[in-house]
Amino acid sequence: MEKNDSLLIRVALVDDHKIITDSLSEIIEKQEGIAVVGKAFSIAECRKMLKESQPDVLLLDVSLPDGNGIDLCAEIRSLYPDLKILMLTGYAEINVIGRAFDSGANGYVLKNSSAEEIIEGIRTVTAGKRFLCDKTAGLFKRDAYQPVSLTPREREILKLVVEGLTIKEIADKLFLGFETVRSYHKFIHLKLDVHNAAQLVRTAIEQKLV
Repeated sequence: MEKNDSLLIRVALVDDHKIITDSLSEIIEKQEGIAVVGKAFSIAECRKMLKESQPDVLLLDVSLPDGNGIDLCAEIRSLYPDLKILMLTGYAEINVIGRAFDSGANGYVLKNSSAEEIIEGIRTVTAGKRFLCDKTAGLFKRDAYQPVSLTPREREILKLVVEGLTIKEIADKLFLGFETVRSYHKFIHLKLDVHNAAQLVRTAIEQKLV
């Protein structure tokens, strides 16, 4: 059945994992009144896509190969103020969620959310309302102040960063893949809200994380 273009919610996806964009596309295309009109797998591709045409809703991952989606969210908000941005990520961290909304996100949903909840998120932000999936909304019902929480692996990697090891050296030492360590490294930066190595080391020491 063909969809009426004039009634469609036009959605674009930004995620560096093709299997995720393909799965989401399949879910979205089954819905009445919603269609996928674009895909990007990096920040650079997203910028190019948006210059050519703007969707109604952008599903944006936090962790991308050439930067993070939160910084990109702020950039997009300044350039395309009417575009609705729904962060779609695996990071259920109150610090990251708060930064996303501070950067102009309209909603936040986890990748392991149900298909129904993802679609609800798309429809909710399209209607001009803020959306938080159930698993992340629960975080805000706890104490307003949440100290940064790092997993044992994140602490291990942070300790090695503070000691001066490079990502490659850490990967070799821990017998992990380079991309795996780089992903941890980027997420530690997001959690601690730091933008360079000096800030990371200072924050780690000040907050006694190592």
